[in-house]
Amino acid sequence: MATVKVKYRPSAQEGKEGTIFYRIIHNRVIRQIRTDYRIFREEWDNDKHAVIITTGGREAFLSTVSGGVTRDLRRLDILIGRLESDGGNFTADDVVEKFQEPTDGQYFFQFMEEVIARLERLGKTRTSETYTAALNSFMRFREGRDVLLDEIDSDLMEEYEAYLKGYGVSLNTVSFYNRILRAAYNRAVEKGLTTQRHPFRNVYTGMEKTLKRAIPFEAIRRIKGLDLSLKPALDFARDMFLFSFYTRGMSFVDMAYLRKSDLKNGMLSYRRKKTGQQLHIRWERCMQEIVEKHPNVTTEYLLPIITNPTASDRKQYENALHLVNRKLKLVAEMTGLPVPLTMYVSRHSWASTAKRKNVPLSVISEGMGHDSETTTQIYLASLDTSVIDEANKLILKDL
Repeated sequence: MATVKVKYRPSAQEGKEGTIFYRIIHNRVIRQIRTDYRIFREEWDNDKHAVIITTGGREAFLSTVSGGVTRDLRRLDILIGRLESDGGNFTADDVVEKFQEPTDGQYFFQFMEEVIARLERLGKTRTSETYTAALNSFMRFREGRDVLLDEIDSDLMEEYEAYLKGYGVSLNTVSFYNRILRAAYNRAVEKGLTTQRHPFRNVYTGMEKTLKRAIPFEAIRRIKGLDLSLKPALDFARDMFLFSFYTRGMSFVDMAYLRKSDLKNGMLSYRRKKTGQQLHIRWERCMQEIVEKHPNVTTEYLLPIITNPTASDRKQYENALHLVNRKLKLVAEMTGLPVPLTMYVSRHSWASTAKRKNVPLSVISEGMGHDSETTTQIYLASLDTSVIDEANKLILKDL
């Protein structure tokens, strides 16, 4: 069986840093693996074969070196285990060669960063942002120390979940991070970069029930009836909320990127940013009134959300969303709503209203552009757009 020992070679020059190396012994053959870890003689424990974390301003550096050595030893242990499981017919040179091969994403942080970069190249900005948030959280838990994909196991993920709970993170946020990390891990498994060990089987990946986000149809009518002519910012926020409701709960990001060319022959056609699904909505008079009231005369977009052709579209959308949601909270107070009002409430409210009007669940799901994120989509067949448009008209006619 191959063995690995950590060794330290002091510098021949007094006062210079020495180097750490690994000694591989297999079938009485000895080979060495050099590292880039350089420390002083007094920072090495020769009996324990370990780095000494001394004081004097080098604690962080020495901790990094110590962590790197630990990761290297784990990786060597995994490599040797694989070579032995393949029949055991290998040499010490094979161990060195395997260790020196490029990792190609075998480290988890590195692999997730590659996934995030690919999402950005595909234009899936929002998804890349959620992956980045999950990765940053996991990196804080690991204190910046990367971990091999082969080292992702149930014990590690349970420790991560305990860490999150210890900081008072809600269960839904815990689930959010765990599900994203699990998706990235499963992608690595599919690529053959690691074996499936089901590390997320004992952590929370469900969804706790949250406060109901939908508001009654009567509240929508009260919001529509507000006289906000002297408060243009509130007026704009209210109208964006109503436009979302009119268009079957269209998300704000999709509203922001609607182009004037998307409206043709009385039909608004667009592709959802989140799922890529193509949707078609019959243009109604109430929608036209909002577009006429808030024209966008500076860019190709239908609504005046992205208005500066020289600035970042994404940044303008994000700023507008924050501003609109802030103003909607004031609109909620003016209409006596007991819950905060956001753009997302309009989406829930359209679905809730449609359900109360006995619109079939399949029509609601298709009308909102649900994809695999909803269980209803599993048994949906493609519906004629006119069926959905009739459902929307049924809702809008009472306003």
